[in-house]
Amino acid sequence: MGTHGYAAPEYVATGHLYVKSDVYGFGVVLVEILTGLRALDSNRPSGQHKLTEWVKPYLHDRRKLKGIMDSRLEGKFPSKAAFRIAQLSMKCLASEPKHRPSMKDVLEDLERIQAANEKPVEPKFRFTHAASRQGHQAVHHRFPRQDGSN
Repeated sequence: MGTHGYAAPEYVATGHLYVKSDVYGFGVVLVEILTGLRALDSNRPSGQHKLTEWVKPYLHDRRKLKGIMDSRLEGKFPSKAAFRIAQLSMKCLASEPKHRPSMKDVLEDLERIQAANEKPVEPKFRFTHAASRQGHQAVHHRFPRQDGSN
């Protein structure tokens, strides 16, 4: 846990680890994924060497977040999911361990973000409910495929 850039503030200050010290380190990893940057980098401009210190103000604002997202994504990412992950990372990076979520809660949040980001599959057939309510058989509407074949 003593890896520079990933260590929770309480560990740096006291040398004591808590259950939620690892949650802080995971928050750092989330920010690295969002930005494509390393936790520590002395080659970045002054004031930006420690990723978590300079990135926090950007994580609260959707427009600012877009400015620090990994440039290799070329703007092609689900912005709502990215913002929700940024919000989750902020919870993980809380300075007080008691204010951080449990890893179970982090996992559940990530699963919800993923589920919300998945697009529902369009059904191949649609049913008209009016026909079935009148005692008739449901009418199946088949949509032609994009390539022209059926």
